[in-house]
Amino acid sequence: MARNKRRTPRQATSAVAFEHAPPPPGDPLLAFQPFIHAQPRRNSITPDLQRQFIAHLAATGIVSSAARRIGRSMEALYKLRHRPGAEGFAAAWDRAVDRGVQRLEDTALARAIEGEERAIVRNGEIVGLQRHHNEALTMFFLRHRLPARYGPQQEKPSEALYAELEARALGVARELVQRERDQQVADLLPLLDHMVKNRVEGRAYITGVDVTKTIAENAKMMRNNLPKTTP
Repeated sequence: MARNKRRTPRQATSAVAFEHAPPPPGDPLLAFQPFIHAQPRRNSITPDLQRQFIAHLAATGIVSSAARRIGRSMEALYKLRHRPGAEGFAAAWDRAVDRGVQRLEDTALARAIEGEERAIVRNGEIVGLQRHHNEALTMFFLRHRLPARYGPQQEKPSEALYAELEARALGVARELVQRERDQQVADLLPLLDHMVKNRVEGRAYITGVDVTKTIAENAKMMRNNLPKTTP
């Protein structure tokens, strides 16, 4: 059972607001072989402190919190973890983290199912409470607990659908490109007509063409100079 660490219960809306009870002395997790210091010092991490660390780590899943509980630095604990003869301590450490994470997941799952209360504040005063459900958190658990039904693969189109969508996209793209090309040719027709007329009447092709401007700009000028037709 999780213990609410908040003085005001309604403030316990986050996972860190809860702390689970550490495993009892007879828990198999604490039956590991601790590291034995050949010449213990005053600040050595004794077998008793190692078991206290593992117990608190299993309750919280947080290494820094367990380190503070026994009054030792994380640097010293990690150094001890990697020393020859500390294999039992290291294995218990890993199992404790797994247990702490599992408890954290259970707390988050409870929040996803039960929701959480949020204060309704008006004019700086709390006038009521409203239960809020985190839809994203709910979907996270559904996708990971029931991947066959809610997993990402269920959201992916089939290969046949991918091929159909690709064919449609290519068809639309080709149509747009062809339409653009047709429009470009149509835009150039006034200029082409002008140049053909020059040739027929014995003038140079570029007579009346502004050579300082682009072909498109000249074509636009030709279109603007065309006589308006009445409907």
